[in-house]
Amino acid sequence: MARQVHVLVVDDDAEIRGLLAEALEHWGYRVALAGTAAEAPELLPARAFDAAFCDIRMPGTDGIELLRQLKRHDPSLEVVMMTGFPEVATAVEALKLGAYDYLTKPLHLDELRHLLGRVLERRLLQQEVHDLRSRLGERLGLEELVGVSPAMTRVKEMMVKVAATDSPVLIAGESGTGKELVAAGIHRLSPRGRGPFIPVNCGAIPADLLESELFGHVRGAFSGAVADTLGLFRSADGGTVFLDEVAELPAPLQVKLLRVLQEKEVRPVGSAKSHAVDVRVIAATNRRLEEAVREGSLRQDLFYRLDVVRVDIPPLRERKADIPALVAHFLHRFNRRFGREVTGIAPAAMAALMAHDFPGNVRELENLLERAYALGVGREITPGDLPSFSARPPEAPPAAGELPTLAQAERTLILRALELYGNDKDRAARALGISRRTLYRRLKEYGLL
Repeated sequence: MARQVHVLVVDDDAEIRGLLAEALEHWGYRVALAGTAAEAPELLPARAFDAAFCDIRMPGTDGIELLRQLKRHDPSLEVVMMTGFPEVATAVEALKLGAYDYLTKPLHLDELRHLLGRVLERRLLQQEVHDLRSRLGERLGLEELVGVSPAMTRVKEMMVKVAATDSPVLIAGESGTGKELVAAGIHRLSPRGRGPFIPVNCGAIPADLLESELFGHVRGAFSGAVADTLGLFRSADGGTVFLDEVAELPAPLQVKLLRVLQEKEVRPVGSAKSHAVDVRVIAATNRRLEEAVREGSLRQDLFYRLDVVRVDIPPLRERKADIPALVAHFLHRFNRRFGREVTGIAPAAMAALMAHDFPGNVRELENLLERAYALGVGREITPGDLPSFSARPPEAPPAAGELPTLAQAERTLILRALELYGNDKDRAARALGISRRTLYRRLKEYGLL
């Protein structure tokens, strides 16, 4: 269940407070109200706010001073200032102090709703980046990439070499092999390591929003664009943008991405002005991009721009020597997360893991172990904690006429993935190595939707 969004409203006008509280609660947000700037700090320890709307002119402490206090308490809190007496100098000061936007009264609820949506998208992005950095560690080194096999040793050696350059990198590998982890590792090992690392799943963002997400937009560029936004490329200035599933980019976006790579500048949607950006691009794919070029779904010139240095991550079935180390790594992580003391894995369970092909790669192994914890594993992982490896009688090979068609096999594989991941289509698509859009298209074709 998603965490509820908490919004703080600070205004000495009771009518405005009531109007905002009613609208925000109707939209599904939790609201806390304060009538003065002095009351607001008392509410901060009680909950983690995602956004705040603050009047500027209030008795006693004004909104600008409150903005300073809110930012000291939580620098990531997005604050929107409100006033019935707009002044350019005050607006500039508020924005310099970190306000997300500056609105004049009377407020228009439709604009307010769209603005809050943008605020929360930015908040979510910042949280995702923070979570990723927490997961990887701010000083990620090669030791965090678990694997002792010759194949993973080669990957680590390649990471060290490419980190020293600023060239674009293409990471190739099946879904679940750890492409994002490798990309983040290259970034942390590089001279850009202290800058932002911003991952973008090109297959997960709707095509009509992708250009704005990547390159930003100006106020009024389209319906709902109530404030200027930087976009992910400008937000990553001085750091790295990681484009996952880059082959899913629509053709018009491929042209614009190529221009960014060539000219080192972006143009927000609706703007005639371009902005210089200093970013390194690391792209990833679970497809053979050479085939995508031949099929016409990927521009050849973009392919050559991205494929300057390639890092190939082998699937887990080709480096099974890494499975014991990965199991130990995940047990350590899940012991901390679940507050458990699982001491190890039974030899029979390890043998079952070593015999499995892992079509979902490292992510599948992680999910299997997490499931065992969620279902109440004992002191050690046993074969019974790995339900997908239940003993099955060997099957006789089918006769030539009994082989399923490609469509039948694909349909069966999709159903198996959905069953394994509890009908979670995002996780099933990742395990199958296809985008969410492709999965939905296949489900419709096979009458499963």
